[in-house]
Amino acid sequence: MRIDQHILQAFLQEVQVESLSPDDPVVVHHTPYPWELVGTGNYAAVFAHPDYPKVVIKLYAPGRPGAEQEIEVYRKLGETRSFPICYDYGEGYLVISRMNGIPLFDCVRFGIPIPPQVIEDVEEALEEARRKGLFPHDVHGKNVLMDQGRGYLIDVSDYYVNDTDTKWRDLRKAYYKVYLPFIKDRGWKIPLWMLEVVRKGYRLFKKGKRLFT
Repeated sequence: MRIDQHILQAFLQEVQVESLSPDDPVVVHHTPYPWELVGTGNYAAVFAHPDYPKVVIKLYAPGRPGAEQEIEVYRKLGETRSFPICYDYGEGYLVISRMNGIPLFDCVRFGIPIPPQVIEDVEEALEEARRKGLFPHDVHGKNVLMDQGRGYLIDVSDYYVNDTDTKWRDLRKAYYKVYLPFIKDRGWKIPLWMLEVVRKGYRLFKKGKRLFT
């Protein structure tokens, strides 16, 4: 599915995205009407147009690398149940299928139960990516989606990085050892501040562990 080139080019000329730090989400200074800002990451922002509800544009901030590598990742993935599909691309942007669902991070935040099937779906998807010569990287609660009790993944931009990454392994362990037996069916809503404390504490722990290993 492609976006009309006149609409696409007008968007690219008007949108304003800036990356102030590689460790923080990009800043969107202007989103042209009727486009909608869907989300931001450390290198790129994602936008949607009401006339094209099944796709989004992922636009990299000027000066930030990675678009070419992400295009190659999607080429290797091909059409699959678990990952978005890349329909089109250009300099610094990709047009990809829009995945429905709620991030696991928000499921925990709002007390929405996460069934084991979601975790199993992600495990199978990551194994599929490995079979296709990729290296699943930076898989965490904000880029794993749950839709109708099934698991899906978004943001494959780092799947070309041949490096050890334990985020998903640690999250899966926490799911089975803490979430499933103690939290899943209780309907508890975990405050955002508490989740942020856990997230930042985890990052500090991993950084400290790398320094001493």
